[in-house]
Amino acid sequence: MTTATDTPARHAAPARNGARKVRLRGERSPLASVALHLTLIIASVIAVFPVLWVLLTSLKPAELATTTDFFRETTFVNYTNLIRDTEFLNWFANSVIISALSTVIGVFVAATTGYAVSRFRFPGKRGLMWTLLITQMFPVAVLIVPIYNIMSSLGLLNQPAGLVITYLTISVPFCAWMMKGFFDTIPREIDESGEVDGLTPFGTFFRLILPLAKPGLAVTAFYSFITAWGEVAYASAFLVGDENLTLAGGLQKFVNQYGAQWGPMTAASVLIAIPAALVFLFAQKHLVTGMSAGAVKG
Repeated sequence: MTTATDTPARHAAPARNGARKVRLRGERSPLASVALHLTLIIASVIAVFPVLWVLLTSLKPAELATTTDFFRETTFVNYTNLIRDTEFLNWFANSVIISALSTVIGVFVAATTGYAVSRFRFPGKRGLMWTLLITQMFPVAVLIVPIYNIMSSLGLLNQPAGLVITYLTISVPFCAWMMKGFFDTIPREIDESGEVDGLTPFGTFFRLILPLAKPGLAVTAFYSFITAWGEVAYASAFLVGDENLTLAGGLQKFVNQYGAQWGPMTAASVLIAIPAALVFLFAQKHLVTGMSAGAVKG
């Protein structure tokens, strides 16, 4: 005979089993976990392997540069010869100056342009936006000759200013579009509150909007810096003379038609990567936020 107390027990057991099935359904199977971890390990090894190879090669003597004997004769002679026998320090200083100017000016121009396009209506606004977008479609090979002719007519060849202007033409259009999308996510009520407090548009921009735009500014600064720090084509075409080269142009001195000087070149590559890594570590906490916010609206 079935009693009244047995009925709830019978219904409770299936309910618990169903809840258990739902909970297990969202869990990853052991085989899937193993496959996922193996994939991540393989991807990590592939990503780290070239960097590790360059680092270890820079610590080997010249006669072992193309071998796999990484720890046979560890030495820092490549670094000492690089700094003592080449113009590396001049190349480094030139790159720092050009990259710093490109970053500071690029952030300022991109931020003000993005804010103006985001907040104000003015004649030619749509044309300006299309111009910023279309300039990103031209490859370096197409632009290098006309920009070279312009810089030559202005007397800016073999000058840091010419290279800074060139890098701004690369970074500013993209960064302005991104900053425009980022400013679109900031409520306009903040601008209105600034007007109520008697701030000018410039005061509102610098005192209220920019502090809220730090993630976007970080992405803009990072992109502008990397564009100037690692660019090769324009630096090689616009600068001549060992003392005037940037790091990217200086590295080409270690490669000729007869071979490559792997020791100094790998040592220089390691030293070149350090500032870029430091800038990335400084800006990384803002990169994801800034890029995702800038992609919300166009």
